[in-house]
Amino acid sequence: MALDGIFLQSLVHELKDEILNCKIDKVNQPEKDEITLTLRGPKGNRKLLISSSPNYPRIHLTEEPKTNPAQPPMFCMLLRKYLIGGRIRDLLQLNNDRILLMNIENTDELGFDSMYSLVVEIMGRHSNITLVRQRDSMVMDSIKHITPEINSYRSLYPGIKYKYPPSSDKFNPLSFIKDDLLEYIKSNEIILSHNTASNCFTGVSKLLSKDLYNKYISVKETEENINLYVEICNDYFNKVKSKDFQFLSYIEEGSPKDFYCIDLITMINYTKKSYESPSKLLEDFYKEKDRSDRIHGRSTELLKLIHTNLDRCNKKIQILKSTLKDCENKSDYKIKGELLTANIYSIKPGMKKVNLLNYYSDKEEYLTIELDENKSPSENIQYYYKRYNKYKKSEEAAKEQLLVAEDEIKYLNSVLSNLINIEHYDEIHDIKSELIESGYIKYRGSKKGKQKPSKPLHFISSDGIDIYVGKNNIQNDYLTLKFANRQDTWLHTKNIPGSHVIIKGENIPESTLLEGATLAAYYSKSKDSSNVPVDYTLVKNVKKPSGAKPGMVIYYTNKTIYITPKEINLKKL
Repeated sequence: MALDGIFLQSLVHELKDEILNCKIDKVNQPEKDEITLTLRGPKGNRKLLISSSPNYPRIHLTEEPKTNPAQPPMFCMLLRKYLIGGRIRDLLQLNNDRILLMNIENTDELGFDSMYSLVVEIMGRHSNITLVRQRDSMVMDSIKHITPEINSYRSLYPGIKYKYPPSSDKFNPLSFIKDDLLEYIKSNEIILSHNTASNCFTGVSKLLSKDLYNKYISVKETEENINLYVEICNDYFNKVKSKDFQFLSYIEEGSPKDFYCIDLITMINYTKKSYESPSKLLEDFYKEKDRSDRIHGRSTELLKLIHTNLDRCNKKIQILKSTLKDCENKSDYKIKGELLTANIYSIKPGMKKVNLLNYYSDKEEYLTIELDENKSPSENIQYYYKRYNKYKKSEEAAKEQLLVAEDEIKYLNSVLSNLINIEHYDEIHDIKSELIESGYIKYRGSKKGKQKPSKPLHFISSDGIDIYVGKNNIQNDYLTLKFANRQDTWLHTKNIPGSHVIIKGENIPESTLLEGATLAAYYSKSKDSSNVPVDYTLVKNVKKPSGAKPGMVIYYTNKTIYITPKEINLKKL
């Protein structure tokens, strides 16, 4: 991702125009590594998002609403104390690097004017947000505390003096002198390559460095021409200084691949999407990626729980199948017991084995039966009957337990499918509640109020018909067993974990049926497959067995259609 110093330069230009002299009305911390500032100014209200996510750190204006925790974190409380009511007086980028300083003027506890700097470091996993008091450079707090045990060179925690990241000896691309760069490349015998610009300039990503080299290759003479390369770099950075920006997202197979603030010849084979501002570009580019990443992070414990129980069930099935294999020859013990019973008077105490005619065999062959010389004939007979009865009971129990384990695997796979297809944070809570109800998670009473469960997805088909999709097994049961009428249409992927889909009404048009089947396939474990079988029938043909887990049903008189899952453009309510 090319959120480098050059792109930040374009972002600073936009933010200065939009937020300078704005008053900070609200401070929220929707994520542990992310804050939002609600600003009020001459151009109206603005919301600024600042993220120190290790995967997607960024700063930009946002319009995306986010749910805030009931209890704000300590860092959020501190920012509210010192920044609410303050005005943003300046926004600076440090040496074209990925460090921004937002200078904020506000009054302190005693009513005196004070200046604070909100330092935003956009540096991958080392990203951070720190509030610094300007008069003594003291760290008020940072969103991530860095102790000497973590970093011996530079610590960040309340009460110490703020120390900037190590300075670089690279050139500032917006203020370098061509002769100095030329001399640097020659004296260090640098061979021009894709990485030359990123090694020589601060804030230049590898993507831009590669693009500069490709431009050089396209016009250079047969021999290496360092002067030409320096001239190309100078022309490019003059474009940046003149604010000649194009905010573009590069798309591959429908998914955003990368972005930048100037068109790159390196990305010529990608589809381009243009934006009017860097903030709109960043919001669109990161929204889905960041949401998916955070949802996955929040659902990691549940995923681990599901996989642990799946492993347990699979091991149990292996043991049960092994038991069934051992029981395959149980009838041999019964035959031996009956043969010994029929010939009890011909068995003498102390015999180690006996040959008896096996009248159960069509071949009239003799069967050698092992005996315990220390047992009486009657005790030897009882031994074989007991072995037979033991294997018989083991086989019955194993078959019963095998069905239970297979049903449990089906249920766990359905929960796993629901977790993978999660779209919003509240759905994680719903699935956790379901697992508590099913006994997989021990319930721990909380003083906090119960979170309201989310609702099933609701779509309007192209024919104007209501379609409902369950997002978890509790919703699946509700839709199928309580919400739907007997004449509504029920759909579900055939032998594949997924959502229950209900199409309301009778005499459903074929177009709506196909749309409902597409939704059933899309919200299933086979979301990324093709030709997914989807069963459909009337709701009256769907039953829930007694004692079955949430979402588990049986159905009959169904038909099947094959669908390639895709996200369809239906009105979503």
